[in-house]
Amino acid sequence: MTSTQTMIIDKDQDNNIATKTIGLISDTHIPSRATTLPKEIFTIFKNADYIIHAGDIVELSVIDELEQIAPVLAVHGNMDSPEAKNALPELNSLKIFSKKIGVIHNPNILYGMDSMRELTKTNQFDILVYGHTHNANIKWEEKTLYINPGSPTSPSSLLNKPSVAILKITQDKTTPEIIYL
Repeated sequence: MTSTQTMIIDKDQDNNIATKTIGLISDTHIPSRATTLPKEIFTIFKNADYIIHAGDIVELSVIDELEQIAPVLAVHGNMDSPEAKNALPELNSLKIFSKKIGVIHNPNILYGMDSMRELTKTNQFDILVYGHTHNANIKWEEKTLYINPGSPTSPSSLLNKPSVAILKITQDKTTPEIIYL
């Protein structure tokens, strides 16, 4: 796991720009709230080029499991073990084509969007992936995407379903999707 990863634009055989697929996950809380990752995650993320985990992993073994599918970029959350907090940064980023994706566990969303807007502006993020609320959400503000994949193991309420998300990115387009388990 590195703090920053950079990727070069890939082109397929037809000279069309390829699509990169990124699996988004957060708030797995293993083993404190669930014993294992739901099996559906391995199917949903099977074609992912990368996986982003937005914190509250709790134990680093979750990263090892996800890395069996694709390389993982992760941050620590407020409930993570000391080992995870020492191994993972609070803020991380990944560049796919021309899109800079930032990831943080808690961007202070409970105080409104101002801190998230400032974080994206300061770091020149096109996309901000975050967790902490256990509530899946997609929000576009002009050309900036804010996305929370929710939690696959511990949704925020009985009304919410466990969830993850997928981002499909080309040079020209970003398509987010929340997937309920």
